[in-house]
Amino acid sequence: MTHAVSRHAALTSLALAIAAPAAFAQATPDTFDPVVVTASRYPQHLSEVLSDTQTISSDDIARSGASSIVDLLQKQRGIEVARNGGAGTAASVFIRGANSNQNIVLVDGVRIGSSTLGTANWSALPLSSIDHIEIVYGPLSTMYGADAIGGVIQIFTKKGDGATRVSAFAGYGSNNTRQVEAQVAGSTGGPNSFSYALAAGKEKSDGFSASKIGASPEYTYNPDKDGYDKESFSGQFGYQMAKGHEVGLVLLNSKLKAQYDAGPGYDARSNQKLENISVFTKNEFLPNWTSELRYAEARDKSGDDSSAGSWGKSQIDTKQSDITWQNDIRIGRDNLQLLASYRDEDVTSSSTPEVTGARHTKSFAAAYNMVRGAHLFNISGRSDDSSAFGTHNTGSVAYGYRITNALRASASYGTSFRAPTFNELYYPGYGLATNKPEQGRNVEVGLRYDDGVSKLSASYYHNKVTDLLVNTSPCPDPLFTGYGCAYNVNKALLEGLTIAGARKFGAFNVSGNIDLQDPRDETKDKQLVRRAKKHANFAVDYTLGALTSGAEWQLSGKRFDDAANKNVLGGYGLVNLYATYQFARDWSVLARWNNIANKDYELARFYATPGSKVFVGVRYGMK
Repeated sequence: MTHAVSRHAALTSLALAIAAPAAFAQATPDTFDPVVVTASRYPQHLSEVLSDTQTISSDDIARSGASSIVDLLQKQRGIEVARNGGAGTAASVFIRGANSNQNIVLVDGVRIGSSTLGTANWSALPLSSIDHIEIVYGPLSTMYGADAIGGVIQIFTKKGDGATRVSAFAGYGSNNTRQVEAQVAGSTGGPNSFSYALAAGKEKSDGFSASKIGASPEYTYNPDKDGYDKESFSGQFGYQMAKGHEVGLVLLNSKLKAQYDAGPGYDARSNQKLENISVFTKNEFLPNWTSELRYAEARDKSGDDSSAGSWGKSQIDTKQSDITWQNDIRIGRDNLQLLASYRDEDVTSSSTPEVTGARHTKSFAAAYNMVRGAHLFNISGRSDDSSAFGTHNTGSVAYGYRITNALRASASYGTSFRAPTFNELYYPGYGLATNKPEQGRNVEVGLRYDDGVSKLSASYYHNKVTDLLVNTSPCPDPLFTGYGCAYNVNKALLEGLTIAGARKFGAFNVSGNIDLQDPRDETKDKQLVRRAKKHANFAVDYTLGALTSGAEWQLSGKRFDDAANKNVLGGYGLVNLYATYQFARDWSVLARWNNIANKDYELARFYATPGSKVFVGVRYGMK
């Protein structure tokens, strides 16, 4: 068996990555060092984070002109997407070749997703409420428990501080797409400061036909337009009772009504809701001891209307409740973290009562982050005790060394697991209650260079997944009465090399990333479904006074739409153009032209993707 990513090639590329900065970096080692929290669950400068981490800022989101969070993520390194049509239809996000249900999605620290499918409802997530995003690549089960095999994506909504700020946006584009949003945020200041942030938005589009004429048009094809209507609201409130003591409330509510294709003659629709709420108290009991106690609820409600009869109506709701107590104890520059949590999952299904049920998980974790001069070290461990699959232990260890102020090398090893979904356990004719969690073991080496002008990173990973749950036909279980079932029979290898870089050349900013990977089902020796062996993104922008203009180039190799690797999804390349112009102190206009060549491509077989699209908007934002 030959893998697309050889170890020799990976090591050669890493060696080139070390040498490359010296060839073109001419700036001082003063670096922009943002604070991130997802990788270690507490605020930490990016230069001291050993996990491969990327941030998408609020400016990046505003400039992107993206119509959905899926469009935004598609341009990031290490990420691929699949979608059954336009912005309102079902979507999957793959991190480093890991399946969509092998990644965790958080909104302000609250885990979201369906316990029957095991995935987040990406289409219902509103861009209008998002302040910034952090993506952490690689296993994080020791931090967040089950399902963090490929990585974690955390979405942060708007937060208030300083003087009151008001902003608003209105835009219009192809397919009669309309978007409006408004936000207000600030704080009162003083010893008992009250902070607040409120955001609301509405998106509506006539869309385009989700499906295309295929091999079996009688099952899905319907030439009507499939639009969507999304409304969202988010809020964050905090009150400082005394210095070092704060209580807060965070909430998100989003409703999506979307059309999709389920065959001719009927206008199939879905009604989806995301409802998140969390309350917390943060307390600095000692100068070196910070404690946070949080209660959170996340509800994922999905209703479908696919035919005129009662059999075409279904409603599946997931409620996740979580109590977490986290303690961070600073020891010099080091940090000791102790964590305990209790998580409940409740599923209610009107169409499939067999999956209706509940399970709970008790977790205990500890982590230690150490900084000693040029040396960085992290070790962590976690124990999850579930009512459905018993006790599962995970651990990780990582080491980093600063070769220079701008250049750092790192290596890590970590284990992870994914819990079977309610469908994989209980769905009639498919699930088996005896199914076990998938298990991952990841080895990774990386380099990171950042001198404030030039940035370059390279990461090689080798993530081996055992007990992979796949649809096996016929079912190996002799007691199973159906034909095929979900069963722990396969092994997968997620191996790859990611290289990313960015450089300032006066008024020009140039950036790019390329992923060379081999996400493979080792049991069948086949490429994993809808994942390419290579994909890349490149961008350049130019600023002249109040005008910034840019171009993007998105590339992907061929993929397969089936486990047998017979149905090919062709490779594609997309070119996008955008410009922003600040015509007054607090006013700017955005114009974006996506897929300028009107490229016809597929992210899922027989499902359409957007053609050439134009979007224009006006933004008001107080400085």
